[in-house]
Amino acid sequence: MADETKKNEENREREKEANSEKENDKKQELSIEEKLKSLEEKNLRSLAELENQRKRFEKEVKDAFEFGGYNFAKEILSLLDNLKRAKDAMNDDKSLKSNKDFDKFLKNIEIIEKDLISIFEKNKIKKIECLKQKFDPNFHQAMLEIEDVTVEPGTVVKEMQPGYMFGDRLLRPSFVGISKKNEANNNKKNQK
Repeated sequence: MADETKKNEENREREKEANSEKENDKKQELSIEEKLKSLEEKNLRSLAELENQRKRFEKEVKDAFEFGGYNFAKEILSLLDNLKRAKDAMNDDKSLKSNKDFDKFLKNIEIIEKDLISIFEKNKIKKIECLKQKFDPNFHQAMLEIEDVTVEPGTVVKEMQPGYMFGDRLLRPSFVGISKKNEANNNKKNQK
């Protein structure tokens, strides 16, 4: 019986060892599955990050093509402004007007001005139309207020320097004069 008891104990120990090996194998399998899931998640995150970087790069390239000339366009506006100022100064100068070639010279300046405006339009640079429009601080910069009873207060009544858009971006705001309430009319309304 002692031999049988010994054999039974040995069998039990072998069964325990076999069971513990099975449990270790299961734990290893679970840990492998967990590792696989973890690696899959990391892989998906990496792919998503790469996709986001690709989209950012494509947007930067697109913006570079669309707005790469933004600074150049902003600088070239001064050329158009100076051309208009020169034309206005020539029109105001009486001694130049008496010159027989004045009209030819003025027409040549107007042709250059039209060509420059045409080039602007081809390159998505458009003038902001502001006269008789409601003042919008996104597109206009108020330089002065003018009393005007014929229009509603806050309306653009004078344009000192035109503003321009480069595509859908503001290149330069329009420098404008806006109407304000007439003080005499305000006093009359307050008295009534």
